[in-house]
Amino acid sequence: MKKKIEKFNKITSLIALFVIIASLFGLNAQEATPTQDQRFAGLEAYIKNTDPVGSPIAGVAGPGHNAWLMTSAALVLFMTLPGLALFYGGLVRTKNVLSVLAQCLGITGLVVLLWYTVGYSLVFGSNFGSPYLGGSENFFMKEVDSAPNTNYCYWVSENVFSMFQLMFAIITPALIIGAIAERMKFSAILLFVALWMFVVYFPIAHMTWGSTGLMNGVWNADAKIPAIDFAGGTVVHMTSGWSALLLCLILGKRLGFGHTIMSPHSTVLCMVGTGMLYVGWYGFNAGSALAADGIAASAFTTTTLAAAIACATWGSLEWLIKGKASVVGMCTGLVAGLVIITPAAGFVSPTNAVIIGIIGAIGSYIACNKIKQHFGYDDSLDTFGVHAICGTLGALVTGIFADPTINSNLISEGYAAKNGLKNLIENGTLWKAQLSSMGITLLVSILGTIVITYIVKVFVGLRPTIEAEEKGLDIVEHGEHGYDNH
Repeated sequence: MKKKIEKFNKITSLIALFVIIASLFGLNAQEATPTQDQRFAGLEAYIKNTDPVGSPIAGVAGPGHNAWLMTSAALVLFMTLPGLALFYGGLVRTKNVLSVLAQCLGITGLVVLLWYTVGYSLVFGSNFGSPYLGGSENFFMKEVDSAPNTNYCYWVSENVFSMFQLMFAIITPALIIGAIAERMKFSAILLFVALWMFVVYFPIAHMTWGSTGLMNGVWNADAKIPAIDFAGGTVVHMTSGWSALLLCLILGKRLGFGHTIMSPHSTVLCMVGTGMLYVGWYGFNAGSALAADGIAASAFTTTTLAAAIACATWGSLEWLIKGKASVVGMCTGLVAGLVIITPAAGFVSPTNAVIIGIIGAIGSYIACNKIKQHFGYDDSLDTFGVHAICGTLGALVTGIFADPTINSNLISEGYAAKNGLKNLIENGTLWKAQLSSMGITLLVSILGTIVITYIVKVFVGLRPTIEAEEKGLDIVEHGEHGYDNH
């Protein structure tokens, strides 16, 4: 009987201990339950696109912001395939139209591979602790999952963010082919692009947009040059445009340039491609807000205004000077407006966007019709005249027109106040930092392109044979014709 009582007491004690432990866990769980204030704070942070730390939804992607960036990523890819491909393809001669399409496709596949293996990490990683390159922590997309990378955005999954940025990496080198269209080997272009991404794009992209970047005034409190570039004036347009000029100078002119008529084979395709670029550019610029917020809405508005005004301005200049407004001219003006507003899109007012669009049209018109004619270089499809000139002008005017009432990040205490951007904005001297970032971009783009081009020339050569160039790159390089009635 005594043993039974002892056994009963042991069992009772164990049950009592279990109840106490369970109660403690229950109390802890009750204490961990978010308060109503914490819940409201999380929702408020989501709506305002601010830091949700301390709320129950920290570290979770927001569906609306995620949806907008996925849409934007698709729009930016649409700019290359088929937008840029058709825009450039329409401007070349019939015998070379497929070569342009093949180059856009080849560059897309190549850059996706580079981005997956090392590119994303080199641009947006951080474990190098370097102002020039990011890190190795995300090689092969390691740990790039659906949780946000809060170095860049609080409410967008990192895998979505990485895909959005990939589309910028694709279109940037694709822009270069406009300057050397109809006269560079497919193999040479791919090798050039592979090297160019490492030497030019990855470093400049990290310096401008990386969390430890040298020139990231908006998101790096330690930036030595507190410059700003909303969607790629320096990263995309200056790098590609100035590299394109050097490449076309080294490559030389097309056979018969200046003597043979080299009219666009399809103005219709050019116009269709331009329309696709215009639509896709909303993802390019408004998507660069990295949220479906007021800054995205502002970028959407300024993009619309600058592009349309530049188109009208170019057409007006042609009508006044030549008596006719050409479709190709208006298409070129529209793209010029898109390029020049890119670095400023989320930082400027609608009225200043109109002014910027006019500046872009005039600048690119002079470059394409006067400067190119004076110096005689063969920038086949005016990549330099549009992207280098308007990208450079855009970076500069961004420093003049940037407005903290449009984008409060320009004067934030967390970053801008610490790196000096806020002081430059308030003193009206941001253009000085912009000039520094422009100078670095020019230096890297020009020197890098010269070195890369001669490396490619040694290993695979740059140009096809004279016979191949005369016959056309479509059939020689790809074994196909763009049209049946070739």
